[in-house]
Amino acid sequence: MIKHNPPSPEPLHRAIARFGDVAVLVVGDFILDRFVNGVIERISPEAPIPVLHGRGETSTMGGAGNVVANIVSLGASAIPISVIGTDVAGDNLVRMLGELGADTADMGQERGRKTSSKSRFSALNQQVLRFDEEEIKPLDDKERADLVRHFRAALTRADIVILSDYGKGILLDGVAADLIAICREAGKPVLVDPKGRDYARYAGATAITPNRKELGEAVGRPVFADDEIVAAARQLISAHGFDFVVATRSEKGMSVVGADEARHIATQAREVFDVSGAGDTVIASFALALAAGADRIMAASIANAAGGVVVGKRGTARLTVEELTGALFRSHGPTAHKDAILDAASAARMVAAWKDEGLSVGFTNGCFDILHAGHVSLLHAARSQCDRLVLGLNSDASVRRLKGAGRPVNDQHDRACVLAALASVDAVVVFEEDTPLALIEALLPDILVKGADYTVETVVGADVVQKAGGRVVLVDLVAGKSTTGTIGKLRAGTTN
Repeated sequence: MIKHNPPSPEPLHRAIARFGDVAVLVVGDFILDRFVNGVIERISPEAPIPVLHGRGETSTMGGAGNVVANIVSLGASAIPISVIGTDVAGDNLVRMLGELGADTADMGQERGRKTSSKSRFSALNQQVLRFDEEEIKPLDDKERADLVRHFRAALTRADIVILSDYGKGILLDGVAADLIAICREAGKPVLVDPKGRDYARYAGATAITPNRKELGEAVGRPVFADDEIVAAARQLISAHGFDFVVATRSEKGMSVVGADEARHIATQAREVFDVSGAGDTVIASFALALAAGADRIMAASIANAAGGVVVGKRGTARLTVEELTGALFRSHGPTAHKDAILDAASAARMVAAWKDEGLSVGFTNGCFDILHAGHVSLLHAARSQCDRLVLGLNSDASVRRLKGAGRPVNDQHDRACVLAALASVDAVVVFEEDTPLALIEALLPDILVKGADYTVETVVGADVVQKAGGRVVLVDLVAGKSTTGTIGKLRAGTTN
């Protein structure tokens, strides 16, 4: 029987709050992802092919490297273990891991091994070519012994293990089975992102996380409906001794199947830009949640929300705790229709994307402690000036410094939830400072909106916005409406 009831939001957020205490051991195929962007304006005279004029290039970690990046981005510790080459791609991977703050002591580099890399060439955000440089090569005896030795030592520092198999050789020829046996002996859970059709080599793992297509290939038949997913997963559980299977199903969400219970978790509909690396995000967030004390259903709900965020991004994607929390607000909390609570960095990216679409972006700010008609009127007026409105919200500490002891009445979590639910607000960003100047400098909105009790000269950030070509708008306030006044009435026991 498949149960569809979602878990309540409070345990989900408690689990996320414990991510910082979790250490994850990640073993697998580390890949360098290159993204070359440009424009195509002519056909080559040498052959009937387009000529791409390069305009920029970025590199990031793919495969197991993207799993590590997601773990670190979510505030946890990652211990990467693999064997890569001494080539430029391998050096870049080690450098990137170091820049993340991951311990690279267990990343072996061998002269005889080629580091896998994938180069994607795009014109106007449309991929036109992918160029792969790789060598499918199992570990030799020395590499295998070294990897197992590093794994045993690192396992004592880890709460959970992820085997990220991209079929490049690291986990082939019984290596995965050896590592799973070591985990079982040590009592450490081990999750596998599988590759290929033969799941016997993952026998004894705590769980595997195939997508729908991979699940069907593993059992030799296509699977689509809920009952087909459950039957296929239980076939693998019976054959290979997995505790459970987490099957990702794209727009249909995720199914968590054990021997006796199955649960389907629906996803929130959203625009999909790129699925690159979404599976890495799913297994990273699932592992963190499980290690942080969530049960498998709660962990899957968190991972499902995480996957929903990254498919809305381009390229090999990762997410932050703030983005994940916002996604859970959307699917489980009071702002169930919006994904509007962002950190400053995410908001800056969102603003840039809006501007790229030709949309005007407005900004206003405040404490918004007890929401009243004056607040709603201000936000409605601000939204009428722009296509998208970002609201800067003073943190609890900031409100206390500005308003004194006893404030805020509502904490920043509750204030952000209420404000994000308003139709006039497109994004809420909490800031810790007394003023939103740093946030305004980061976002560079087109329009800065404040109440008419200010002058342009006294509006924080006005000079920044105007210098960047934007404008400042002062809107009329509703007379007699304020949080301070409301609190005074409550204390006096009056309503007038």
